[in-house]
Amino acid sequence: MIPGTALHDGTRPSGLSASAQNALLYLTTVLIWGSSWLAIKFQLGYVDPMVSVAYRFLLASGISWLYCGFSGRMMRFGLRDQGFMFLQGASLFSLNYLLFYISELTLTSGLAAVIFSTILVMNMLNGTIFLKNRIELRMIAGASLGLTGIVLVFWQEVTDFETGSENLLAVALAMLATFLASLGNIASARNQRQGIPVVVANTFGMTYGALLMLGLSWLTGREFTFEFSVPYVSSLVFLSVFASIIAFWTYLTLLGRVGVERAAYATLLFPLVALGISTVAEGYQWTVFGGTGILLILAGNLLIIKRSA
Repeated sequence: MIPGTALHDGTRPSGLSASAQNALLYLTTVLIWGSSWLAIKFQLGYVDPMVSVAYRFLLASGISWLYCGFSGRMMRFGLRDQGFMFLQGASLFSLNYLLFYISELTLTSGLAAVIFSTILVMNMLNGTIFLKNRIELRMIAGASLGLTGIVLVFWQEVTDFETGSENLLAVALAMLATFLASLGNIASARNQRQGIPVVVANTFGMTYGALLMLGLSWLTGREFTFEFSVPYVSSLVFLSVFASIIAFWTYLTLLGRVGVERAAYATLLFPLVALGISTVAEGYQWTVFGGTGILLILAGNLLIIKRSA
């Protein structure tokens, strides 16, 4: 686990205990990311997904650079730190979202969010390998319950005869995207351990991610179109400002305060928000399998959050 309870930006909301601050970080992350999956749907269609991801993080990084400039954040780092911030950007702010955008061409937003919750297990494994974190039996049991629940929630989508193979491909892309995001979490945890403020690492990371998407778009001959519609522009602003700048700051700050495993608890909660929104907006059909899966996910959450000290 990553030691320390103070925010790495050197700030602490006055009048709030450490536990209250963590609860606020959890709530903000869950609500924003829970609704961001539907916003991604409005990015799909006219504009190529790779270009849309580039637009998203160009806007987010531009705003972040302005904030860092006005707040006087230190922006000079060595080549090694820059390398890890590039890794954070490539895995957390570009390639993973490209794969998720493509997968949501097939999957509902709620189911894509459910798949992303497997980042809990990936964070545990990567945290053990790269950060030398300790895995407890309680965490393994909780993760097993959660993953079993995810399989049940997704069961009908995968076993549908007509679209099963297409769904499986989308699931595979979403799983790969989740693994990349987990690597980004590990890179972020490393950067925080080196004393790099979350907002600064995110600013560099989003810049690198945007440039990577721009470069790949140019190399692969993608057309740099733009859709001047209310749904596309409003979802782009929401994804850039709230889902990228604010939610990543709250989540990665939480990761630095409580560790990758406990921070991942938020990633098991926001799929419930996403599924609720998907039910209303996309007509997601609940089944006995799905309901049972949700209960198992909640049970797994309880085990993980009450892990022994």
